[in-house]
Amino acid sequence: GDWDFWSDWKDRRLWVTVTLIVLVTFPAAIQAWAWERFRNPWGATIAVLALLFGEWVNRYFNFWGWTYFPINFVFPAVLVPGAILLDTFLMLSGSYLFTAIVGGLAWGLIFYPSNWPMIAPLHVPVEYNGMLMSIADIQGYHYVRTGTPEYIRMVEKGTLRTFGKDVAP
Repeated sequence: GDWDFWSDWKDRRLWVTVTLIVLVTFPAAIQAWAWERFRNPWGATIAVLALLFGEWVNRYFNFWGWTYFPINFVFPAVLVPGAILLDTFLMLSGSYLFTAIVGGLAWGLIFYPSNWPMIAPLHVPVEYNGMLMSIADIQGYHYVRTGTPEYIRMVEKGTLRTFGKDVAP
């Protein structure tokens, strides 16, 4: 969804939960199919690579080609380390249950650290017109997207943001 499209929505709360739950279904389904039919232990990795290829084609032609959004504002999430872990757990155990429990946990735990090098520069706090914001928030204000009401965006105003976890009251 929108949490994976826009760099200003790759936040520390919803992006790391919603994106993970939605994106694990496709690699798991292809992994189960490839394992049952061919005993192929890299179905999740192939599924993720195909998904990322489709996402990059979409981001380039739709976001850059038609609307001229910079590519670094709309990059897709890095999913390959989690898919490799899913395939590794299935290959070593041969059990769907073990792969679902331990591999799914590894998928969730590796997601944010593997994406952190790309989104870390966007979480740098800056003062902008007297407000403390992140670079991603400033991007969202300068590149306004049609059909996206601003009240949906969760940008805390003022100096209440702690950049550690929650907004300090």
